[in-house]
Amino acid sequence: MKRPILIHPDPRLKKVCVPVADVSDDLRSLADDMLETMYAAPGIGLAAPQVGILQRVIAMDCVKEGEGEPRPLVMFNPEIVSSSDETNVYEEGCLSIPDQYAEVTRPKEVQVKWMDRDGHEQSETFDGLWATCVQHEIDHLNGKLFIDYLKPLKRQMITRKMQKLKRERAREQ
Repeated sequence: MKRPILIHPDPRLKKVCVPVADVSDDLRSLADDMLETMYAAPGIGLAAPQVGILQRVIAMDCVKEGEGEPRPLVMFNPEIVSSSDETNVYEEGCLSIPDQYAEVTRPKEVQVKWMDRDGHEQSETFDGLWATCVQHEIDHLNGKLFIDYLKPLKRQMITRKMQKLKRERAREQ
């Protein structure tokens, strides 16, 4: 089931999410909904707070259409265990901040551990776009948005655009 994506500013996007105690059928269903919502948007990552659920769950797939088999990943309680000193700069966007992009510098490689759909612990080292995406999504779980990395003026400008977008959407309903 496709879920509505919260648009910044929304207080739920600034909250720290609670850890998942164990992976239930409800959480697996949420994960399926998040993947469906993410692909439909279209996006490469989605965190539970973006659909109004304040739990530590993310979904991502950085394989672009036509560039290989999709690799949908769902992570419960993802945690960055280590990160490289070397950095990458990517122009990031966010489904909760539509049509706004900015360059963000993050570690080039990160090792992440998480629980999978079956409650088993997993660990993997991500680099490039995957590393950027997983860091971006984990930031969501900690109440941080990519615009929080920007200078205040640029961040305020984007926030004002999002407030205007929300007003316009509210009028259309």
